[in-house]
Amino acid sequence: MRNNDGFTEGIDWMTVLLYITLTTLGWLNIYAAVYDPELNQSIFDFNYSSGKQLLWIACSLVLVAFLILIDYKFYDAFAYIIYGLVMLLLMLVLVAGKEVAGSKSWFEIGSIRVQPSEFAKFATALAIAKYLSDITLKLDQKKTIMVLAAIIGLPVGLIMLQGDTGSAMVFSVFIVVLFIEGLTPIPIILGLSSGVLLILALLVDKTILTIGFGVLIVPIIGLIIYKKRHFIKPVLLVVAAYVFAIGVIFSVDYVVYHVMKPHQQNRVKALINPDGDPLGYGWNVTQSKIAIGSGGFLGKGFLEGTQTKFDYVPEQSTDFIFCTIGEEHGWIGSFTVISLFVVFMIRLFYLADRQKMRMARVYGYCVACIIFFHFLVNIGMTIGLFPVVGIPLPFFSYGGSSLWSFTILLFIFLNLDASKSHVL
Repeated sequence: MRNNDGFTEGIDWMTVLLYITLTTLGWLNIYAAVYDPELNQSIFDFNYSSGKQLLWIACSLVLVAFLILIDYKFYDAFAYIIYGLVMLLLMLVLVAGKEVAGSKSWFEIGSIRVQPSEFAKFATALAIAKYLSDITLKLDQKKTIMVLAAIIGLPVGLIMLQGDTGSAMVFSVFIVVLFIEGLTPIPIILGLSSGVLLILALLVDKTILTIGFGVLIVPIIGLIIYKKRHFIKPVLLVVAAYVFAIGVIFSVDYVVYHVMKPHQQNRVKALINPDGDPLGYGWNVTQSKIAIGSGGFLGKGFLEGTQTKFDYVPEQSTDFIFCTIGEEHGWIGSFTVISLFVVFMIRLFYLADRQKMRMARVYGYCVACIIFFHFLVNIGMTIGLFPVVGIPLPFFSYGGSSLWSFTILLFIFLNLDASKSHVL
């Protein structure tokens, strides 16, 4: 138990208030997403998603009390054990899990479903923070990088085996955390470059790209030879970068048509050209943009969204919850929600930056980056900027696993932050 004189001593109440605000707004929008004017159901009715979400929220409050009550040293002492237990759950779900929407990533107990991959995020963040708490470790050492790669790679591999690519993608944000802690930026540069090249290869003819990049590197090589006496190594690096780019460009078709599953191929097609099949693979994104756009500046009003009421947008209470916000509350509502998230994430980065313990600092950066990734990708996919990958909007999307995992993720950090005065 915590040694503090008061149960809530040192807790950052601004962050708690933002958590309560976001969770409450999420609950109200879940109710709006499932509301049927003919049935006129109550927001507290446990037969509907809004009532069930209220139950998850109540359970989350119990979790909050438990997470704050525990002494912060518990998380340091048991970080690897927590990580190991969650990895066992990820393995077990491959054997005993239930397949939902093409992903075998759920345990089903009666009417309750639990998704272990959601909890793998905070478990992996804890393991990374614990490992890097050793101040003698340097991120330019091969052993350190290999251990971190194993810590991150294990859950990614297990989640990919479940068929849940969207959840696996979230773990890429840990590279940003490692970069903040001193890792070379090369992995991030390579990752971003590959992403840009993949998109270009989908939009532009590959021959044109090959010729274009070839024309681009000729003057670069010429300038290197002119400016540098020892130019062989820089020239070889430029040539290697060109070969890498061409390899990525010409691997796109193979990846899309031979590695990706049909539903993943459709997500890529919907991103590139949603109007190509508006009644098929482009339906979700097209209807999502129509719903958000129809809200205008002020929105249609709470419970007045027509796109919502007639179920034009699939998964509107989960992955596409932002559509309800855009349609019923318009630009003002969307801007307000986005602003709340931005303030929330800035606050998390601020709290992480002021930590005395390296473990608390690293874990705080992990929390902020995970929430930022979910926020960016979820809203981006509803407006057609990112492919539909099926990850929830934190504290808004319906689901106990999502809400509990984000609650645990956040309040472990708030416990560590509240205990910073006990660290010399």
